Amino acid sequence: MEDKILLDAYTRSLVRKYDLHGDNLRLLADFFAALSDSTRIRIISALSISEMCVSDLSTLLELNQTTVSHQLRTLRAIGVVDCRRQGKVVFYYIKSKVVLDVMTSASDFL
Repeated sequence: MEDKILLDAYTRSLVRKYDLHGDNLRLLADFFAALSDSTRIRIISALSISEMCVSDLSTLLELNQTTVSHQLRTLRAIGVVDCRRQGKVVFYYIKSKVVLDVMTSASDFL
């Protein structure tokens, strides 16, 4: 099969080096799957401005609190958001600057 590839050896080695497998491939697919839902994108967008509790997110985005909680649980499971407790209130925030960079880059695409 190597004989039929037109790419030079260096380029082939780079493709092989950065080809994702196993857990890394699954994690990246999960990350992009999470971004495929419009409700989750709205939540990420809101949280990119400020950390918020479920109640504030629900009110601002005009979504049911149960829906917001469910989507936050999904985003938390894949490491996109995290939370901190202040008394009885739980505040959610974007866990990694990488998520913000992806959102900014995607917005530039529009």
